[in-house]
Amino acid sequence: MRIGFIGLGHMGAAAAANVRRHGYELFVHDLDRARAEPILRAGATWAESPADVVRQVDVVITMVPGPPQIEKVVRGPGGILASLRPGAFWVDLTTNSPSLFRELAAQVRERGGRPVDAPVTGAVDGAIQGRLTLFAGGAPIDVDAVKPILETMGRVLYMGPSGAGAVTKLLTNQLWFIHAAAIGECLVLAKASGIDLLSLWNALKNSVADSFVCRHDVPSIFAGNYDPSFSLDLCCKDLGLIVELATEKGVPTDLTRLSQMKFELARETYGGGAAELHVCKLIEEAANISLTTPGDWLEHWTVSAAPLEHAVVGDHRQTST
Repeated sequence: MRIGFIGLGHMGAAAAANVRRHGYELFVHDLDRARAEPILRAGATWAESPADVVRQVDVVITMVPGPPQIEKVVRGPGGILASLRPGAFWVDLTTNSPSLFRELAAQVRERGGRPVDAPVTGAVDGAIQGRLTLFAGGAPIDVDAVKPILETMGRVLYMGPSGAGAVTKLLTNQLWFIHAAAIGECLVLAKASGIDLLSLWNALKNSVADSFVCRHDVPSIFAGNYDPSFSLDLCCKDLGLIVELATEKGVPTDLTRLSQMKFELARETYGGGAAELHVCKLIEEAANISLTTPGDWLEHWTVSAAPLEHAVVGDHRQTST
């Protein structure tokens, strides 16, 4: 299959690189051509527009910031729908509105296309190393057809019909953001109580308090960089989609809305481009306590890709920080 990849931000560029590293012929497009230079040097081919991508491939993969961008990529001028061939696949890795994805998927089907939603989790280091988890939604036959391609990026979990992947991604982010907003309170309270932070971190990882945030994100708080690979703008965008889904389904989500308020306050305080874990810095500053801790803290977004032989399907070993 010839593959197209649209959207080469932090996550997209890393995910596309794994597709290329596994030998697929790859056509790429981004609003900023400079982002494509590394993968072009690796043998990918530049396309001038989403429509230009679609004309040349069997499978087009999209990974853009959010709903406005994916709507433009799919049905805007020069978009995917303008050139989609019958039988071609559209796989969306975007953290997207489930209702918008289903709407766009219906239009893709009308053109004879085969839509799959497969948003990802696992952070930038997971994308670089081919160790993401992808939540796939769509017709089982369609998901099975593109699964070998998706498995170049990580582990694929089938979640159900069209839109189920998008819903699952929002639910995982719901807990991620609640945990991220809470971990700062825990760490600041520990330091205020005279508990050594490294000892506490070890205790958290070996208790009922353990989580991805605890293992993966706490080092960015200790380092004082707050993880610049993901911005407060993106956090607030995703939280808005989560609350929108909850409102649509009539489900009360008090903790989510409180977390949303904290992230919105962090964005107002530090700016939308600030690193995601500034939601914890809010608590540090309010308590006049710094969580910066000496140590050789890994900047996980700078890790190298695993050797190709370690990125094969089925090898999804956890990395540690």
